[in-house]
Amino acid sequence: MLYQPSDDLRLLETSAIDESTVIHGRSIWRIAWRQLKRDRVAMTGGCVLVLIVLIAAFASQLNQLYGHAPNTFHSDLTSYDTNLPLGSYGGISAQHWLGVEPTNGRDILARLIAGSRTSLVIAGAATLISLVLGTSTAVLAGYYGRALDAVMTLFYDMLLSLPGLLLALALVSLLSQSTHLFGLSGENVSFALVIFLLGLAGFPYLGRIVRGQVLSLREKEFIEAARSLGAGDLRIITRELLPNLTGPLLVWTSITLPANILGESALSYLGIGVRPPTASWGGMLADAQNYSTADPLYLLWPGLALFVTVLAFNLFGDGLRDALDPKSTR
Repeated sequence: MLYQPSDDLRLLETSAIDESTVIHGRSIWRIAWRQLKRDRVAMTGGCVLVLIVLIAAFASQLNQLYGHAPNTFHSDLTSYDTNLPLGSYGGISAQHWLGVEPTNGRDILARLIAGSRTSLVIAGAATLISLVLGTSTAVLAGYYGRALDAVMTLFYDMLLSLPGLLLALALVSLLSQSTHLFGLSGENVSFALVIFLLGLAGFPYLGRIVRGQVLSLREKEFIEAARSLGAGDLRIITRELLPNLTGPLLVWTSITLPANILGESALSYLGIGVRPPTASWGGMLADAQNYSTADPLYLLWPGLALFVTVLAFNLFGDGLRDALDPKSTR
């Protein structure tokens, strides 16, 4: 058969068609992101979260631009007889956009901005502690099993059986009297105590979740294939197990962060959380309960900040869970 020059053209055309019709695979993260972008409610919650995180990150700079510090007293803006803010609607004015606190006259908006940093830093640090402790202990217990698994399961059950509020009250009353603790002093002591309590309360729940996932994953074919190729335990845990736990861990984090925000606010509301004069949404709620009838707006603003933040976390967490779980339906 003689060679025809047109054969080269046919080969080029065929290769061009083949390349254009090739179906490129998408990773699970691209699929999840594509699914998440379609969820308008989750994306709205995500945008609100980004805004709140930016406010917390630049709280000091925002208060400087606003022109008020969170702990500056303005006694001239409150009544000497009733201790309530002068003017209508809790002292709202062009200088104080959300009004001022009764008695001391501190600017409410400035304290809300500063309190956002307090809440997010404590909630983020406590979630990180729970994430590290829960993941590390549960992966080891689920992978090696036997005695280690039995001991860790018993440890989780013991922690879950303890009443969290009573434990917090006991530990805080015992340790908060010290002005120096583990090299910390001042308000850092109360910060460390709240972070420790929230982190300790959260990691047993994560441990039980991760342990169940590891017990299922360790019997999969890809784990057996890695072991048959000579992979050691460390490589299997870090290269095979942990990447497959990323989705559940992200969903758990999105659920636990708002729970820790509420937990910090509850502890501060009870007076065993962050010490004054550090701004805290829970502390503001505790102060505002004494003026709930005379100055209801003072109670409204920190409650609204908590509501919007937790709602945004929950909406985004629901969307993230649905995006990462292809079997879920809404």
